Amino acid sequence: MDFIRTLFDPGGYLFWLIVVSAICWLFERMVPWRKTQSWPRPDLGQDLFYLIFNGQFAGLALAWISAPILRYVLSGFEGLGLPRPNELNLLSGSPVLVQFGVYFILKDFLEYAIHYQLHARSWLWIFHKLHHSLVTMDWIGNFRFHWMEIVVYRTLSWLPLVILGVPWSVLLPIAVISTLVGHLNHSNVRISWGPLRYVFNSARMHIWHHDVVMHLPNGQNFAVVFSAWDWIFGTAYFPFAEDGPDRLGFHGMETFPRSLLSRLLYPVLRR
Repeated sequence: MDFIRTLFDPGGYLFWLIVVSAICWLFERMVPWRKTQSWPRPDLGQDLFYLIFNGQFAGLALAWISAPILRYVLSGFEGLGLPRPNELNLLSGSPVLVQFGVYFILKDFLEYAIHYQLHARSWLWIFHKLHHSLVTMDWIGNFRFHWMEIVVYRTLSWLPLVILGVPWSVLLPIAVISTLVGHLNHSNVRISWGPLRYVFNSARMHIWHHDVVMHLPNGQNFAVVFSAWDWIFGTAYFPFAEDGPDRLGFHGMETFPRSLLSRLLYPVLRR
């Protein structure tokens, strides 16, 4: 019953994940970019699992598992005579729009930087390969990633974000917007935003991130919401005259497992 109530609770993330997913699915049906792209497609069942598991249950499980570790870390700050980071609340007295803007921009920059490291570090790339096993781009591919990525993102971004002390009423709309943009970036919809492409990410830009060809040393187009990070730090690749790459994926995909379980176990079995 609690799960059913969560489905219809607009104050929870799961409700908005379903709403955003339905909107993007309808958008693809109404104005598809690649009209020959079929639906349903291969691996759709797996991606539905990733959407539900990564979108709701993985985060809850990791929060429960990490709770005692977090208490230990926070007590460690006290032992060093330092204030607990979660009690600093640097933005608690600021207007809501300031809290929203600062947190959103900082979070997106951290995710850009972490995403880059997922490609640059071989021990992280072995987890990130799952996301790049996509050979058909549509909105649901946004959630095809290994649960270990949640651990990496939350661990590396925890301290810079927790000290801001932003409430759930601000965090939820940021999470919803990030999910919407992520869905649209992977969607079969020809979005580029015109001149605003230098600020906001899009499907036409992000599809080049999934190109089997690496056009820059560690890949290209790592931004999530704000493409500005790619243009600022020299990781952008956007051939405006072309619609997309010839082939998606990564070199060596022929040895990458196909089943759900073997893909989740791949980092361990590979090592």
